[in-house]
Amino acid sequence: MSRKLVECVPNISEGRDAAKIKQVTDAIAAVPGVQVLDVDPGADTNRTVITLVGAPEAVLEGAFRCIAEAAKVIDMSHHHGAHPRMGATDVVPFVPVEGVSMEDCAELARRLGARVAKELGIPVYLYEAAASVPGRRNLAEVRRGEYEGLQKKLQDPHWAPDFAAPFNARAGATIIGAREFLVAYNVTLNSADKAHATDIAFELREKGRVARRGRVKPYYQAGELVFYAEGSFPCGNCEFTGASFRSTVDHCATSHGYDLPALMRLNDVDPANPVGQKVRRRGLFSHCKAIGWYVDTYRRAQISVNLTDYKATAPHTVLESARSLAAERGLVVTGSEIVGLVPFQCLLASGRYYLKAMGKSTGVPTGDILQTAVFSMGLADVAPFEIEKKVLGLPTYDPKALVTMPVHAFTDEVSRDTPAPGGGSIAALAGSLGAALACMVANLAVGGPDADKDAKLIALAERGQVLKDRLMVAVDADTNAFNAFMEARRLPEGTPEQKAARQAAMQAGLKVAIDVPLDTARTSLATLELAGEAARSGKVASISDAAVGAQMAYAGVRGGIWNVIINLKDITDATYVAEMQAQCTDLLAQATARLAEVTGFIDQKLLDRLNKVKK
Repeated sequence: MSRKLVECVPNISEGRDAAKIKQVTDAIAAVPGVQVLDVDPGADTNRTVITLVGAPEAVLEGAFRCIAEAAKVIDMSHHHGAHPRMGATDVVPFVPVEGVSMEDCAELARRLGARVAKELGIPVYLYEAAASVPGRRNLAEVRRGEYEGLQKKLQDPHWAPDFAAPFNARAGATIIGAREFLVAYNVTLNSADKAHATDIAFELREKGRVARRGRVKPYYQAGELVFYAEGSFPCGNCEFTGASFRSTVDHCATSHGYDLPALMRLNDVDPANPVGQKVRRRGLFSHCKAIGWYVDTYRRAQISVNLTDYKATAPHTVLESARSLAAERGLVVTGSEIVGLVPFQCLLASGRYYLKAMGKSTGVPTGDILQTAVFSMGLADVAPFEIEKKVLGLPTYDPKALVTMPVHAFTDEVSRDTPAPGGGSIAALAGSLGAALACMVANLAVGGPDADKDAKLIALAERGQVLKDRLMVAVDADTNAFNAFMEARRLPEGTPEQKAARQAAMQAGLKVAIDVPLDTARTSLATLELAGEAARSGKVASISDAAVGAQMAYAGVRGGIWNVIINLKDITDATYVAEMQAQCTDLLAQATARLAEVTGFIDQKLLDRLNKVKK
């Protein structure tokens, strides 16, 4: 069965009292199977974002205990902060991570909502994928009026909670739902004026702002408001004015790519009765919500952004637009911050974007790409940004892994009188070093006058990084596979049943011990081919590095094959043995021919270079 993993991100309305925050997070952490990944308090917003992950049932219990404990320690009747809020635990989204669907998370939200209302007496609204009606999908709509307007809202039949309970003055109401990963992202300005941040936020966010004409630069709000009138239906994003509302709707769709009636509904404007209404100007980005605020701790204003689909609208895209908009207004973006966690792929995409903008290769180690994103986006501007703590799903090695050892310690470990790590691990390491050299040769050649050649070199280096990382994993996988076989050999064999179980375990263990070096051989062959490409495409000055890379890759192929063959002698399945022998013969023939081709080319190049120098 596949692993099931759910993320939950409760936002509690307390960001100043560390003892209260700890009381809530301790209650969550006490649930078996729940891991609290991040606790991000904000004094000015008076809000803490908590991130927990685990199996669905464990996370459900953790979320319930969070709401219960927050209701004990937080009194909403005395709460003040810059962030919109409705309750002691304001919002609780469930996010699918692995092995679960969005509907699975929506069902968790519904189950939690029913329990919170029944056992804690707190009204619950459902939003996003768990929303009971389309009008409640948007969190901002559900939270409109905030805590101060909650008592009146509960009396409105249109806003009856999904799970009813009497008005709770202390706890307020909780909004529970299911959504995709939300990146909470703040862009910091060199200004203390909240209006500066708000002006840019309105340009960025999907719902946009009211349209104005006339003097709209440097600050848009200085312009004159525009209204719809009979026979005059202006476009909010350009100078077009339609004679009918329909013509303007069509214009917005064809010229600007957005649905005008949908934009109006997003801003609480009825598109069926446009005359007399303010014209709306659509913002730059879909799946983007933004407001401006002042943060006293930083003594600066920030554009607070929520990206509800980072694959559609990435943080770096919003940041670059914010930088341009700020510059138009005589402002400077000093940096940005990620509140809570950010998915690995999200930050990786940002790092690649900036490397490409610099004209640098993206075929470099993952850590370098992520660090480029941190520097380029100014993520450590107002608070430390630790990649290991802030990035969710970051590829890591076990601290006890062989590949985390210093080179001298690993070499000493190999030299001891133990059978593992042995030749299989060294074959994988050799192949990985071959891939690393191929990457180096390609990256050294990037930056020439030929853009097409640069693109090919970068693609080569990117493939090399993938092969390098795969072979690095195989260093430990080979040793672990051998150890698993040895454990099978130690199983009891006192009865016929035990003997049969031991034999079956040993055969299975041997096949795993064969699969790993076989994959090493295949991956090293791909690395050998890559080293040949690097030799032909790279600079002649680094061709010897490509040559060494090819030899190391060949060692990975040869070493992998030898480790397959030596384990075949104890396999009882004759058909399997014959198949493995055939595969090894084919791999060896390909690798030998490829090595001869690559080294022949390199030797001739070096000879030609030597002869040229002599002349």
